[in-house]
Amino acid sequence: MKEAWYSKKWFIILLHIAAWAFFFSLPYMLRSPENEKPGPKVSTHTDLGFYFSLLMNLSWVVLFYLNAYVLIPHFMYKKKYGQFALTHVAAFVLMLSEVNILSHIFFQQSHFNYRTIFFNFLIYLFIFGLSTAYQLIGDKVKSDQLAQEKQNEVLKTELSLLRSQVSPHFMFNVLNNMVALARKQSDLLEPSLIKLSSLMRYMLYEADEEKVSLEKEMDYLQSYIDLQQQRFGKKVQVKVHMHSLDNQYQLEPMLLIPFVENAFKHGTGMIEDAQIDIDLEAEKNVLQFTVSNKYNPASAEIKDKTSGIGLTNVKRRLNLLYGKKHTLLISTNNNWFVVSLKINLA
Repeated sequence: MKEAWYSKKWFIILLHIAAWAFFFSLPYMLRSPENEKPGPKVSTHTDLGFYFSLLMNLSWVVLFYLNAYVLIPHFMYKKKYGQFALTHVAAFVLMLSEVNILSHIFFQQSHFNYRTIFFNFLIYLFIFGLSTAYQLIGDKVKSDQLAQEKQNEVLKTELSLLRSQVSPHFMFNVLNNMVALARKQSDLLEPSLIKLSSLMRYMLYEADEEKVSLEKEMDYLQSYIDLQQQRFGKKVQVKVHMHSLDNQYQLEPMLLIPFVENAFKHGTGMIEDAQIDIDLEAEKNVLQFTVSNKYNPASAEIKDKTSGIGLTNVKRRLNLLYGKKHTLLISTNNNWFVVSLKINLA
């Protein structure tokens, strides 16, 4: 990913320079013209005062970055609070010594008194607080960005795992079914191969995209359901209703297939009057997806041991992608397993 211009080092340096220039020019900008005494000005004293302020300001800048980039990482983050405090006490004493030395050099007098100590102590506290806040907030932002990058990598890994684990058992059964169709010279072989080809194309190519259209996701679900229906025939009653009023909706690829796969996994086999209901509607930027299936509690635990990516990881993926913009409700009632997913796609 290309680095944004506002994240480049040169821009950050310019921003810091501008911030310091503005900060140190405030006393001059806020000074009232009424305080200016009429008559000739003593340029020598003014120039000395300017150079004195310049050197002190540079010292405060050094203190800011010394605290942010050296003292906090080496002492505070390592919980060496005693050394951290002693270092700042020493730094404050050095700042007072600098004030006294520069006063002797430029003005031939000492400014070392209680008023000077108190005034510089307030400045020191301000610079210390500003520097500490700058570093802590900056590190927190970097930490959050790193965590987000790790989450994105986890999502990519989970998607790859999902794509690889949806296929093996399903593909094995579909191919066996096609062998049977070929032996019977059935007219269903060609449309089955076309559906399988479409499904494979989506898994291998479309699923690499960050997002896909809801229409493509629905076509993938329909191809998967059709091939499963062909495999089970009249052993399982499947009711499907998928409708979208706006084909411009987009979502992450293969986000919905685990729920359908789970329904066929647990809703088939030793189940009397097996039935699977799948309902998908997208309207007004809201996707409502419901999958219901009859299941046998006795065989559910055995099948869970051979599950693919599993509903637990699907929940985690939804939390990472949509957070509070989605709700996922899973319930069981009278041997019916119901998954209801609602996503705000806006």
